[in-house]
Amino acid sequence: MHSIPTSTSYELTQAGDRYFDGLVDKFSRSLYQAPRGELRLAMLDYLLPQMLHLTEQPVLDVGGGLGQLSGWFAERGHAVTMAEPSQDMLAHASAWHAERSAAGAWPVEQLRYLAAPLQLLPQQAPGPWPLITCHAVLEWLGEPEQAVQTLASLLAPGGQLSLMVFNRDALRFSNVVKGNLKKALSDQLEGKGKRQRLTPISPVTHDEMCQWAVNNGLVMEGVAGIRIFQDYLRHPSTEGSEQATLLALEKQYCRQDPHWRLGRYLLYTFTKPEADV
Repeated sequence: MHSIPTSTSYELTQAGDRYFDGLVDKFSRSLYQAPRGELRLAMLDYLLPQMLHLTEQPVLDVGGGLGQLSGWFAERGHAVTMAEPSQDMLAHASAWHAERSAAGAWPVEQLRYLAAPLQLLPQQAPGPWPLITCHAVLEWLGEPEQAVQTLASLLAPGGQLSLMVFNRDALRFSNVVKGNLKKALSDQLEGKGKRQRLTPISPVTHDEMCQWAVNNGLVMEGVAGIRIFQDYLRHPSTEGSEQATLLALEKQYCRQDPHWRLGRYLLYTFTKPEADV
């Protein structure tokens, strides 16, 4: 029996988290150079100005990945600190940001980087922060509930937390649509976090998010579903006109019940109440 070379083996960290060193190209191809990635970014572009009160305040982008969200905020005048534990991701993001900055998208000093996991941010980026973003991170952590507590501790009174999570209920529904009936019935939906598979290890439900927010004194200001229709299409659209129609559909129903509940991702805005005077 041959052992698997370490270069193609992806183990969880001691904390039970999944990092993405060695997977930059796969991430870029699977998540952003494909219609679903384009739709996700288009929906964030549409929703974030609606769901957040943006005043060019400093932003802590937790688990910034390939750097798209950090770049989005930098382009809109925010000073951004991007925290990311994967050296590969950080190198990709900083190189891409440098290109954009050189082209005049934002001043180079507007972005700084922290090679740090979420658990170390209370020491390395304590804030308190007026705006924290944490998109598609919780589902890759061994202890997502603990992560919400950490994020809440970093938030300034009156501050906003933009949180996007991989929706466990949508994952179940998607498995049924694909014919994975036994897997859906057993509800064993989590990925193992090994090799190059990108099924999250800790998909989250809306009820869990509501409870974790309450436990940490956060108030939910809004929720939307991202990719509420696309992942269930029998024949994914490839033509530009169909993509445009699909985007219009997603925009129209992303915050309407019941459709938002089956978004592949759920996007939340939470606030930390001001202290009583």
